[in-house]
Amino acid sequence: MDVKIHPSWKSVLVEEFNKPYFKNLVEFVKSEYATKTIFPPGKLIFNAFEQTPFDDVKVVIIGQDPYHGPNQAMGLCFSVPEGIPLPPSLKNIYKEILDDLGRPSITHGDLTPWARQGVFLLNSVLTVEAGKPGSHQGHGWEIFTDAVIRILSDQKENLVFILWGAYAQKKGILINKSRHFVISSAHPSPLSAHNGFFGSRPFSKTNEYLVRIGKNEISW
Repeated sequence: MDVKIHPSWKSVLVEEFNKPYFKNLVEFVKSEYATKTIFPPGKLIFNAFEQTPFDDVKVVIIGQDPYHGPNQAMGLCFSVPEGIPLPPSLKNIYKEILDDLGRPSITHGDLTPWARQGVFLLNSVLTVEAGKPGSHQGHGWEIFTDAVIRILSDQKENLVFILWGAYAQKKGILINKSRHFVISSAHPSPLSAHNGFFGSRPFSKTNEYLVRIGKNEISW
């Protein structure tokens, strides 16, 4: 697989890549791609790490699984390629941006412009079998991405961590809240968005914090 990952992340994660669990994970993922339809395309597995270099991370948004439908997953949580219909959660994210900031976000679903401004769009599990949500959970991805969150927390300061829903909020134990700003709310899914996501104003809160510490706002 032609996997791409930014050199800044390679140096930070070299110890993790050399651990036995990760080598087992690589073998599992290679076997899955060789025998089944797996998303995202192999070269996009580490797209979040490619688009947002370690030194540039300002905001971390944590998702769960990649999208499991055709042509949706692109290695950035909540994001779909331009031209693909917006998934329900992303529609609600855009609705909250409009209500929060008083202006619309980008009209397509590709969140690469966010990633290139320092928004690290990390799924907890980086691959999935077509049509089978959760199919690659429990094979080592969570160990890896928990380590990524811990490294970000330990080695950087004044990041904004946005934790939507119970799954992401469980990752809060990995974050040093005295060094970073954590925003938690309900998930933007239609099942829960009305239970605390709408009206939570995570985008303006993030920008207010970034300005306060002397960083540029995110153009959401």
